[in-house]
Amino acid sequence: MKLQIVILAAGQGTRMFSSLPKVLHRLGGKPLLAHVLEAAASLDNSGIHAVIGHGAELVRQTFESHDFPFAGIGGPNWVRQEQQLGTGHAVQQAMPHVDADLVLVLSGDVPLVRPDTLRELVALAGPDKIALLTLETAHPEGLGRIVRGADGTVQAIVEERDADPQQKRISEVNSGIMVLPAKRLRQWLDRLDCDNAQREYYLTDVIAMARAENCPVRARKISDGMEAQGVNDQAQLAALERHYQMGKAEQLMAAGVRLRDPARVDIRGSLTTGRDVEIDVNVVFEGEVSLGDGVRIGPNCTIRDAGIAAGTRVLSGTSVEGAVIGADCNIGPMARLRPGTELAENVKIGNFVETKKAKIGRGSKANHLCYLGDVEVGENVNIGAGVIVCNYDGEKKHRTTIGDNVFVGSNSVLVAPVTLQDDSFVAAGSTVSSEVPAGHLAVGRSRQKNISRWKRPGKR
Repeated sequence: MKLQIVILAAGQGTRMFSSLPKVLHRLGGKPLLAHVLEAAASLDNSGIHAVIGHGAELVRQTFESHDFPFAGIGGPNWVRQEQQLGTGHAVQQAMPHVDADLVLVLSGDVPLVRPDTLRELVALAGPDKIALLTLETAHPEGLGRIVRGADGTVQAIVEERDADPQQKRISEVNSGIMVLPAKRLRQWLDRLDCDNAQREYYLTDVIAMARAENCPVRARKISDGMEAQGVNDQAQLAALERHYQMGKAEQLMAAGVRLRDPARVDIRGSLTTGRDVEIDVNVVFEGEVSLGDGVRIGPNCTIRDAGIAAGTRVLSGTSVEGAVIGADCNIGPMARLRPGTELAENVKIGNFVETKKAKIGRGSKANHLCYLGDVEVGENVNIGAGVIVCNYDGEKKHRTTIGDNVFVGSNSVLVAPVTLQDDSFVAAGSTVSSEVPAGHLAVGRSRQKNISRWKRPGKR
């Protein structure tokens, strides 16, 4: 049977106390809606319709932006709900675009539902059958209760505000996720009314309509409450984030990664690892990151969109973004590798060294207090403390080229564009603005002058 998916993503999320639309709040580094879209896209379907309302243009622009890392999941058909009049009304806005036998309804703020769970749910539905995803919970407050008949079949879903005291004691609740026959759904939606406490059109009211017409309602009860947990406030978002991150940590440990504290590592993208990898506390991985065999990451580091080869150590407080790091390097502590950095094997980047569009050859080192921007450095080069590459003239960026076996003394300034040829040597404290030939010493500083009988100034 042909399946299409409707995702309800129009809500404002007033309890988030944020100007950002609720579905754009991030979990694991990406918007809540991105998780739901990815789960939907993994199913065999012929169309995805996302119903948006509050902040609709921002939601749409976020997912259509070329800079958005998850835009490749396939854009949904965006459906505008001008007035947020309830879940039934939201689905009704999408139905003119639906051409399928079955409709799977998802919530844009329920990000952790598993694709396998959804497949099992779809398998329970049919042209004359509804399938519901339900949850048994000790804390059903605020959720719609699943009302069953004497024979155990689902008879209705009653929202919290409309439930009587006996119904409020029911512990099985509605997840908001269901699969419905499209043809009959259209008829039921036309008959919805807003005679309830919230004056809204509830999608859940179609369950009672279906039972009145002898349409079976099958329930798939799940045990993991987080899989059906929605986000209504910052506390719920934080709880989901920690659950999500613990799941990622367990996957890493199952693959052999040594985590000093599984509760203090965040993965906001994808992380691939080799053997014998160690990760200390408070490390954040963003975007696409790969770690080779034996890589060790110290505490309080941020690694984004980077590849780190085998045997490399990244020491505490280091930031790595958009860099490719070779084998057996030592980075940090407190170093910053910016986009375009490429390090060959056995490179040392020490404390308070910043690199940007820097290609550094095998065995070279900049141990402390340097800026290396728009530079190509050869092999076995020593960059002294306080060396600055001046790459910007106020209008354009310029390149600096440093050959093999070059020594750049401490507190020197290389004014780009400039070339230091192989085996050249720059004396400490020099300003170098012209080419240094191979094997030459460059001294670019004023001559020292000592003044006799000089007296130190004193206060009057």
